[in-house]
Amino acid sequence: MNKLTATAPCTAHAATVEKTGEVVSAALLTQRVAWLTGLAQDLIACVVTAHWNAADLDALASGVGLDGRVLPTKGWMAVRRLGWGTTPAAGMYVCDRVLRCAQEQAARLLRLALHRRRLVAAIVATWPHNPQARTRAEWDALRVLLPDGVTLAEIRNRTRQIRAYRDEHEVFPADLTELEEPPNVATQIVLAAADRQLVTLERTGNRSARLRVRLPLVESPASGKDWTWHVLPVALPPTVPPQATLCAPTVRVARGRVRVDLPFQTLLGFAPATGHVIGCGFDWGLNGLLVGVAGELADGRVISDGRPLAYDASGVSAKLHRLRAEREHLAAKHRHLEKLLARITPADPRYVALSTARQVLGVEHERLCARIRNLNKALAWSAARWAVDQASTAGATVIYLEDLTTLEARGRRGSVNARLSGQVRGQIIEAIRHLAAKHAIAVVTVPARGTSRYCPRCGDGTSVLKHCPAPDRLTERGWRWAYCPACGLSCDRDWAAAERILARGLLGQHATRTHRTTGTRTIHTIVEGNVARARRTRKPTRAARRARRTRTDLHPRPAARDRSKNRPTPKRPTRTANNTMINSADDLAEHAMTSSRVPDRRTVPAPPPTGGGQRPAGHAPKPGRHQPHRTGHVRNSHHRTGLHHAKATPVLTFTEHRGSPKQATPVRVT
Repeated sequence: MNKLTATAPCTAHAATVEKTGEVVSAALLTQRVAWLTGLAQDLIACVVTAHWNAADLDALASGVGLDGRVLPTKGWMAVRRLGWGTTPAAGMYVCDRVLRCAQEQAARLLRLALHRRRLVAAIVATWPHNPQARTRAEWDALRVLLPDGVTLAEIRNRTRQIRAYRDEHEVFPADLTELEEPPNVATQIVLAAADRQLVTLERTGNRSARLRVRLPLVESPASGKDWTWHVLPVALPPTVPPQATLCAPTVRVARGRVRVDLPFQTLLGFAPATGHVIGCGFDWGLNGLLVGVAGELADGRVISDGRPLAYDASGVSAKLHRLRAEREHLAAKHRHLEKLLARITPADPRYVALSTARQVLGVEHERLCARIRNLNKALAWSAARWAVDQASTAGATVIYLEDLTTLEARGRRGSVNARLSGQVRGQIIEAIRHLAAKHAIAVVTVPARGTSRYCPRCGDGTSVLKHCPAPDRLTERGWRWAYCPACGLSCDRDWAAAERILARGLLGQHATRTHRTTGTRTIHTIVEGNVARARRTRKPTRAARRARRTRTDLHPRPAARDRSKNRPTPKRPTRTANNTMINSADDLAEHAMTSSRVPDRRTVPAPPPTGGGQRPAGHAPKPGRHQPHRTGHVRNSHHRTGLHHAKATPVLTFTEHRGSPKQATPVRVT
């Protein structure tokens, strides 16, 4: 059995002083928690800033303390063995357990810097002739020096950072401490390093817990009397199962409330890396956020059920693009005000107005950033839940995704990967891994190169697909539709890419590698193979059986009506807005002269009848006699995901759409 660790965000609205029974209000509790986190932040900043140099980082990387013993795993113990302990300000009393928590968080920041330091040193030592395009020999030399588990995205970002430093200073950075300033310290306290002398946590019910922690009564406590025990009742969200084990939380203040980030552990079944028969492959679609397909491995070949799975979040993506554009606009205005303030002195009469405007823009920018983060998080978890539901319902034991480190935007800004770079793919893949672990489903990434270029039906990796706008415009250049001139395959390009991802995963699962530290599973070897689409034959309907028995046409053509013109067309009366019947041209002229009614709201004009033009967002017409059943208004045409303007394929059982290899009718078998 494996343990899955997750964090539940909780809020403490009030507390009780254990000694006196005094009820502490939310405002007073927020103030006392802010005093505690402020003390911890100052202690952490002192340790990190004092030892942000090459000599101290070398001592920490050596793994040996001042007494010659090996440094322990716990960060606060390693800091003390190195003699890096810190003391509070003069006249201030801070208990030893609070010092432990501060030293633990400082050790985590410094150990994280060791990883970045080794990465920077490896890139500088093997600096390529062209940083944008390394040769194979340069890549091999870099891989030898890199630490285990470094992704291509980290290499790319650090290379850009070093190149910017070299362009500015005309030399390479000698160490990470020259390349970066000491990291910022969050205003929080990690209670994982404390014991029962500072914090206790117990569960009081399925949806409630009791947090007992010592808090200061004043901003600068001078003795132990200024610290007392507080009992904080915490309501647990539904995501915390009753059998979960609660761990020591992290306490912080956010938006005027006390936030308790509560980790919990649950036991899960083991998901094997190999031996999968049924799986799901998902492509980071261009026509939709996620496009997938379910299939099985039978007799060395992959058979798909022939049903694409699509998660369309174009409405949410459009909203995110608008919010990002507004954010950039506010940031530009904020920078402009900073430049204006730098040119004048505080004695200038314009300084107060400009400073106030800058503060207002800063607050609005922070609110807009928080809104974007919340929308990204909601979209990521909604798409992840949909993908895991599809895999679980299909009976799949593995989910194959594209490797994000190989999806880099190159060339012009309008390229495929450039348009996808604004997506929340990183959050989605982490959410899929978390949710799939609860169902004992493995998540494996496969190489993304060539998934949208080659045909999944041919499967030889040489049949190049032709991308066109639509199936009836195969001679034109486009990107939505895929057509194979070799075998005649014609389907959505994301559907074809998802089938190739599934085939690479199921056929190459013997090459799955599991990272020792993170546990992520990846396939680096590309194994090509064709994908056959199969559907179970449907039983004929009652009308079809009757037509076969009576030997009649199932869909007879209606009799043509007489279109001869043998009488004049009658004039239809016109009804006005005042319910007045207009039977003649005189009545129409009189009504036009006397009526002065103006519509209460100006309506958005519709596109011309020929179909040219585009209706503005948010003004799609409702179904009517002339526009029956628009796509966005059909009740049962799309599966609603709980997110605004996001539609997805409904979750259906995989066995209802596939048949055994003997009953299946594949499109092509090679």
